[in-house]
Amino acid sequence: MSDTIVVDPEAPSGSAAAAGGQEPKQKPERVASLWSDALRDLRRNPVFVIGATLVLLLLVVSAVPQLFTSGSPFANDACDLADSLKRPSAEHWFGFDVQGCDVYTRTVWSARNSIVVGVLTTTLVTLVGCLLGLLAGWVGGVLDSVLSRFTEIFFAVPSLLGGMLIMSFWGSGNVLSVSMVLAALGWPQIFRIMRASVIANKHNDYVVAAKALGAGNLRITFRHIMPNAVAPVIVVSAISLGVYIGAEAALSYLGIGVQPPQISWGLMISDASNRFLEAPHVLLFPAAALSVTVLAFIMVGDAVRDALDPKLR
Repeated sequence: MSDTIVVDPEAPSGSAAAAGGQEPKQKPERVASLWSDALRDLRRNPVFVIGATLVLLLLVVSAVPQLFTSGSPFANDACDLADSLKRPSAEHWFGFDVQGCDVYTRTVWSARNSIVVGVLTTTLVTLVGCLLGLLAGWVGGVLDSVLSRFTEIFFAVPSLLGGMLIMSFWGSGNVLSVSMVLAALGWPQIFRIMRASVIANKHNDYVVAAKALGAGNLRITFRHIMPNAVAPVIVVSAISLGVYIGAEAALSYLGIGVQPPQISWGLMISDASNRFLEAPHVLLFPAAALSVTVLAFIMVGDAVRDALDPKLR
C-alpha cells in the first residue's frame, strides 16, 4: 500500500511546497546602503519634507515667475509715482515702493537672481573643492602640502569682507560676478572636508581589494572613493546654499552686489531701509522672502546631515 500525502487546502503555500518536496520561495532581502537608508529616513522626516517643499516652490518661482504674477518689473509702465508707498490692499498684496512699483511683483521676480547666485555659487564651490580635495587626499605628499597651505591663505580672509573688497575693485556687479567672487572665497571649506573624507576612506578594505584585483587609480578614485567620500560634502553644500543667498543679499544691500536695473531681495531691502518707519511693508516682504528661502535650504541641509551621519541614527 503506497503512502498518500494529504495537503491541507488551508495551509500556506510554503507548507504545500515543502510537502511536495520543494523549498518555499524566499522573499528577496532588501539591500541596505548608506544612500538607501538616508532616503528612507528623509521621506519620514517632517523637517525635510517641509524644507524640500519650500525649496521646490522657490525654484519654480525663480524659474517661471509669470505663474505667480501677471506683471513684470521690467515693463515700461511697471512703476507709477502716483502709487508711491501705498499700503497693501486686496489688489496689491504687498503695496508699492517709493518709486511706485508693485512690491509683490518685484519680490517674485527677485527670487530668480537671488536663487541663481546661490545655486551657481554652490555648484562652483562644490566642483572646485571636490576635485582639489580628492586630488590632495588621494595623491598626498608634496601636492597635498602645497594645496593645504594654499587654502589656509583663504581661511585668513573673512568671506564677507573679502567679497566686499573684491567687488569694490570689480566695479559693476551682476549675477555671474557675485557668484564667482563668493565661489573663490568659499571653495576651501569644501576642499578640507573632501580631503579629510578621502584620507579616511582610501585605506579601507574595499580599496585594498580593488587594487588587488588590478583596478587603476582612476577607477578606484571615481568608482570607490568618490561615492563614499562625498556624503559630508553634500551636507555642507546644502546648508551653504542658503548662506550664499544671504551673502548675495548682504553685498547687494551694501551697493556692491547685483546692480540696477537688475533686481534682487538685497537691492529691495537696501532701497527700503531709508523708508522703514514711513512704509515698513516695503522692507518686510522682501526680507521675509529672503529669510524663508535661507531657512528652507538650511532645513534641508540639516535633515540631510542627520540622515547621512550614522552616529545620529
